[in-house]
Amino acid sequence: MGTTLRRCRWMANARNDHDHCAFCWDKFAEYNGCLQEGYCTEAGNNWICEACFNDFRERFGWRVKSCSSAP
Repeated sequence: MGTTLRRCRWMANARNDHDHCAFCWDKFAEYNGCLQEGYCTEAGNNWICEACFNDFRERFGWRVKSCSSAP
């Protein structure tokens, strides 16, 4: 509740080559057909797709800020 999320482009890192939306499990990755942009927690460990963000934004009271790259 009330978490600040960042709107970012998803990027692979040393820990993983993909992530999933915390709600619908859609895949974030740098491959064609995968989500490549969405919302992440400030720590970058949870990602939310655009559709789920729009569905749950008000319920969870999320605040948003932009970023130039994923964590």
